[in-house]
Amino acid sequence: MNNSNHSFAHSNVSIKKNPESSSVVSNDFSTAVGTLILSLVFLLGVPGNLFIVWSILARIRRRSVTTLLILNLACADGCLMALTIFFIIYLAKQTWVFGDAMCKILFYLCNTNMYASIFLITLMSVHRCVAVVLPRRMSSRITKKIVRRVIIGTWVLVMVISIPSLVFRDVRDDKDERNNLRLVCAPNHTEARHVRFQYAFETVSGFILPYTIIITCYVLILRRLRQTKFQRKVRSEKLILAIVVMFGLFWLPYHVINMMQVAAEWCAPKSSTRIILDRINKSSRAVTSAFAFISSCANPVLYTFAGKSYIKQNGFAFMARLFEGTSLDQTGTRKSKDTVGLSTVDSANDSGAGSNVVKNER
Repeated sequence: MNNSNHSFAHSNVSIKKNPESSSVVSNDFSTAVGTLILSLVFLLGVPGNLFIVWSILARIRRRSVTTLLILNLACADGCLMALTIFFIIYLAKQTWVFGDAMCKILFYLCNTNMYASIFLITLMSVHRCVAVVLPRRMSSRITKKIVRRVIIGTWVLVMVISIPSLVFRDVRDDKDERNNLRLVCAPNHTEARHVRFQYAFETVSGFILPYTIIITCYVLILRRLRQTKFQRKVRSEKLILAIVVMFGLFWLPYHVINMMQVAAEWCAPKSSTRIILDRINKSSRAVTSAFAFISSCANPVLYTFAGKSYIKQNGFAFMARLFEGTSLDQTGTRKSKDTVGLSTVDSANDSGAGSNVVKNER
């Protein structure tokens, strides 16, 4: 088996030697847990996100800002879930069998969808902040054309900033804990500064900065809500806030490992601190990477709980029923033909089971 793997390596890909030892398949226990998590994520996430996309495209004629963002979030999550089958095979076989090009492309697509998810969630939070804090000034200016341009710009941005994952990754030889030779799709940083740049950039731009914006938005929202006469609107923030919290919880371990790897590069090569950090990174990378995928299959579950009161009445259309009120103008301003409504949940939760009329809340 070792000889065949070695032969495969030299006949199908160009193998690069790399001193980095950070393969996600370097630990048997971590690999087994990662395979199990990804398998469950695939079975739940693919049909769940496809159902959201179908509900919005087939059942909703007038789509609000939040509905458009949720549609794009479901597309990003669905694509990421579809890619998990390759990583399940990778972890199960503990060797990369898809070649060098697929190694680069698959991890590039994963990073692209990671950035897309957090940026779209950030846009949801910013939109909610604008809708609550500056309803009269901004509601009439948020048109479908502007929203679509922002979403397209977001996708272009995430495709550009994901390029490091395309450059700093390839297939190379590696040995497992039993000294067996196998192929791994792993980072190929030739210098320590490349490691520090990629992982620090990934964590800062894909986690720290977006969450700083999100937290700021929700602080402003809560301050505004405390000033209002009606507290009912607090409930309307819960679903988007749950999406934000869920994403943070599942991606935090991954970014902690990133920062540990960056910290290790600042330590002396044979120092005890670096040895400990490298050991933690090596044993945890597969689990934290797989754990991060869970966030992409969690949203359909959240929407199902949010719309459970509509399931008996509307059947498979319950998701559309949850989203259908988003074309209403909830700011109290005159609704133009091109003005998009506000939050999905505002109409669904605040209107109750029947009425879609939302009163102006000052």
